[in-house]
Amino acid sequence: MAQSHVLKESPSQTAGPYVHIGLTPNFAEISGVYPHDLGATMITGDAAGEHINLCLRVLDGMDEPMRDALVEIWQADNAGVYNSPSETRGQADPHFTGWGRKAADPQSGEFHFATIKPGRAPHPDGRPMAPHISVWIVARGINIGLHTRVYFADEEQANTEDPVLARIEHRKRVQTLMAIRKGDTYSLDIHLQGKRETVFFDI
Repeated sequence: MAQSHVLKESPSQTAGPYVHIGLTPNFAEISGVYPHDLGATMITGDAAGEHINLCLRVLDGMDEPMRDALVEIWQADNAGVYNSPSETRGQADPHFTGWGRKAADPQSGEFHFATIKPGRAPHPDGRPMAPHISVWIVARGINIGLHTRVYFADEEQANTEDPVLARIEHRKRVQTLMAIRKGDTYSLDIHLQGKRETVFFDI
């Protein structure tokens, strides 16, 4: 019998609960892998810029917090420079990693990141983007991670000039990306479904 060289599609894999075992073992009460879960600390020294707290919640179609979700964030430093080998515009702040990973608090469903308010980084076409934080979400039932962004509602002028926000056709949905400031904390609810569904990006 001739052998087929066409690979068959396998069933989709589910993200949870394995996502926590693999990505945040200490959170999953598995010791001996890392002293601390990777991405737990973003500020490693005297980082320049405004130190802020970012509080996120991921809400399902019933507006209930998804307590088994996991979020990663990625951002520029205070000067708008990324801590990345691909960065060609200069050296990022050595006291700031620019990358964080957290599991949701099992009681509140909140994610808390101690971070730096990012500076403006250039869009690939050279235009300045508004300060923002990229977000990647996985959870049980989300087999392919979702990508979105957090912008800052108090950066009105920069938001107006942002080339990515300008491409959102339904303008009222821009507000789904705006974190609101209270003290040193910026908060944003990310809605997976419903009338207030967050804008997600096809990356």
